[in-house]
Amino acid sequence: MDTEALKKSLLKKFVEVTADRLQKIQLGVIDLEKPSSTAAADEVARELHTMKGEARMLGLAAIGQLAHAAEDLLKSFREGKATARVAADLMLRACDGVQDLLDDTEAAQGGTEEAAAMVKALSQASGHPEPPLNPIAPRKAAKVAPGAERAPAPGPATAPLKPAVGPAPSRADEEHAVERRAPLDRSIRVNVEILDRLGLVAGDLLVESARAKLRTAELSQLLQRFSRVSDRFLRFGEKFSHDVTERASLDQLESDLHFLRDDTFRFERHHMDGLNTLHGNLSNLADHVAEARLVALATIFEAFPRAVREIAHGQGKDVDLQIEKTSVGVDRSMVGDVRDALIHLLRNAVDHGLETPDVRRTLGKPAAGQLAIRARADGDMLHVEVDDDGRGMDPERIRASAVAKRILTQAQAAALTEREAIDLVFLPGFSTRDEVSELSGRGVGMDVVKQKVEALGGSVAVASRVGRGTTVHLRLPQSLALMRALLVRLGDDVYGVPAGDVEAVARVKPEDRIEVFGTVAMKHRGKPITLVALGPLLGLNGGPRSDRPPVAILKHGDDRVALVVDGFVDEREVAVKPCGGEFLQGVSFVAGTASLEDGRVAVLLHVPDIMVEVRRLARPVGEAQAQKRLRVLLVDDSPIARATESALVKALGHQVEEAQDGEDGWAKLQAQSFDLVLTDVQMPKLDGFALTRRIKSNVRYAKVPVVILSSLASPEDKRRGLDAGADAYLIKGDLGVESLAQTFGRLV
Repeated sequence: MDTEALKKSLLKKFVEVTADRLQKIQLGVIDLEKPSSTAAADEVARELHTMKGEARMLGLAAIGQLAHAAEDLLKSFREGKATARVAADLMLRACDGVQDLLDDTEAAQGGTEEAAAMVKALSQASGHPEPPLNPIAPRKAAKVAPGAERAPAPGPATAPLKPAVGPAPSRADEEHAVERRAPLDRSIRVNVEILDRLGLVAGDLLVESARAKLRTAELSQLLQRFSRVSDRFLRFGEKFSHDVTERASLDQLESDLHFLRDDTFRFERHHMDGLNTLHGNLSNLADHVAEARLVALATIFEAFPRAVREIAHGQGKDVDLQIEKTSVGVDRSMVGDVRDALIHLLRNAVDHGLETPDVRRTLGKPAAGQLAIRARADGDMLHVEVDDDGRGMDPERIRASAVAKRILTQAQAAALTEREAIDLVFLPGFSTRDEVSELSGRGVGMDVVKQKVEALGGSVAVASRVGRGTTVHLRLPQSLALMRALLVRLGDDVYGVPAGDVEAVARVKPEDRIEVFGTVAMKHRGKPITLVALGPLLGLNGGPRSDRPPVAILKHGDDRVALVVDGFVDEREVAVKPCGGEFLQGVSFVAGTASLEDGRVAVLLHVPDIMVEVRRLARPVGEAQAQKRLRVLLVDDSPIARATESALVKALGHQVEEAQDGEDGWAKLQAQSFDLVLTDVQMPKLDGFALTRRIKSNVRYAKVPVVILSSLASPEDKRRGLDAGADAYLIKGDLGVESLAQTFGRLV
C-alpha cells in the first residue's frame, strides 16, 4: 500500500476511534464534579494523552494542541488550581471543538480561529502557556502487514500510534501478527438496510420451511393411502386360485410392495429429520439476524449525562444521573423514537421534578437530585424506568390545572381517582406550568412520550408520590422485525396480536357476562373486563357464533380488554412485514403483516389503537348522549379545505359557520355567539396566529377555545400557535373524526 493510501486509511480510522474516545472523555469530565473523581481524572488523562499522540503523529496539529491544553487544565484541576465546574465546562467545549475538527481534516492540520480561541481559554484557566501549533507531517510509513490498515486504533491504556521501524517483517511474522490481531477485531460496520433485507429473507425462509413441513405431512398422508391400497390389492389377489407361475409372480409383487413401502417410510423419516434440522437452523438464523439488529442501550444513553448536566446547570440545580443495564439491546429502527421519548422524560424530571439545592436541603434531601435510568429485558419485551427523587406529581394540582384549562369540569375532576388524575399529564397540550419557559409550559412533553412509545407497540405508566419522586415505566418490544404473536381466527382470516400483550385465553360462559354502566363485560379473576367482539371492532361482519366463544384477554399498560374471536390458530414467532401497497397502509388497528405456511397472510394488530377504541366504546351511554351540540366557527381561505373540515365537524353533530379569511372570521365572531373557533394559519388579510391573538386579547372572547388547524407541522410552528394563545394545534394531514372529537371534548 502506498503512503498516501495508508494515510487516508489511518485518518479514517482515527476519526472513527476519536468519536468514541470523545464520548468517554465527556463522561469522565462530567464525573470530575463528583466527590470521588480520581478514577475519572485518570481515565480522562489517558484518553487525552492517547488522542494527542495519535493526532500529532497524523499531522492533525490543531487537535493535538486542544488535547494538550485540556491536559494542562486537567492537571491544574488535580492540583487544586482550577474548580471542577470551570474545568468541566471548558473541557466539554474542547470536546465539541475536536468534534468540529474531525469533520474538516484540513482545519485539523492548520487550525482555525475557533480552535485557537478555545486553546487560549483552556490555557488561561489552567495557568499554563499556550501549546505551540506546530503541524508535524506524518512520517514515511514502513511496509505493513496485509490487513494492518484495518487494525483497531489504540485503546485508552495503550501507547500512541507509532510508525513501524526496522527491517520489513517476514511472511511468518506477518501471519503471526494477523493471528495476534484477529481476536481484537471482532466487529464490522454493516449497513442497516442490509440487515433489514436479511431479516426479511430469514423470515421468508422460516415460513418456507414451515410450508415444507406442511407438504411433508401431506406426503405422509399419501404414503399411508398407498400402504392401505397395496394391502387391499394383496388381499384381493389371495381370493383367487393361481397356478405355480402366477403364485410366484404374486409373491414377488408382494415382496416388492413391502420393500417399496419400507423404503418410502424410511425416506419420509429421513426427510422429516432433515427438515426439522433445517427449520431449527433457519429459526436460529432469524434469531441471530434479529440479534444483529439490536443496538446496546449504551449508544442511546451515552449522550444523556452531558445533556442532563447542561439542563440542570441552566436551572441552578445539581443532578446525579445513574444509568444501569446499558448492555440491554433494542432494535436499531427504534433507536430514534426511544431516544426522543427518554429525552422528554429526563427534561421533565429535571425541570418539573427535581428541586433546587436549597429547597432539597430544607426537605432533608441530598443537595444533588437523584435521577436514574434502569433497563431490563423480559422475554421479547424491554422495560425502561426513569426514576427521580423530586417533588412528585400532585394529583390535586393536576386536577386544578385541568379545570383551569377547561379540560374537565370541577365535578369531573373531583370524581377522578389519583391514578386517573396523574394520567391527565398524557393529554395533548396539558401542562401544570402557568408560565412558558424554554423547557416547560407549552404542554409538549408527556403526550409526545406516549405517542412515540405507543407507535412502537409499547405502553407508558407513571407511579408518583408527592414529595418522594416519580417513576415512569416504559414497556417496549425489543424488535420490530420478529415478534412472538398469538394468531387468532375470524372466519377464514387470521389475525395476530403480540404475545407479550396477551394475559390469558379463555371461553366466556353465559354466567360470566355482566353489564357495567351499559357496557358488556366479563368477570376475569374477580374483576370486570370490557368484552368486545373483534370482528365488529375491525368493521367486519359477524360476532360471537356460540354461547361460549373463545376470548383473548389483552393487557396493555393499565388497560385490559377481552376480545371475542372465532378460534385460536397458534402462538409462534413471525417475521413482521410493513403493510404493502395502499390496501392496508394507514388502516386503523393494523401494525403489519406476516406470511403463514399455508399461503395466507396474517394481519398483525396494533394493540394501542385497539385500547383507544375500546375506551371510546366503553364510555357510559348517558355520557355520550349528554354531549353538547356546539356552534363552531370555521375559518379557512380554501373552499375545498372548508368543505372537508366542515363535513368532519358536522359528522360529530355540531353546527358550523364558515368564514373565508381571518377578517371575515373576526367579523362573524363579533356578530354571533360561538362555542369554539377552528382556524387555518396561512390566510390573506389576517392569518390564524394574528386572529388567535386578537381573540385571546379581547375580554369578551378570551374564553372561547381556539383550535389551530394547519398543514404547518414543525415544532416551531406549533410553539408559535401555542404562544399566540391557541388551546390546541392539529395537523391537517392527521385530521379525523376521532381526533376532532377528542379535542372538542377536552376543550368544551
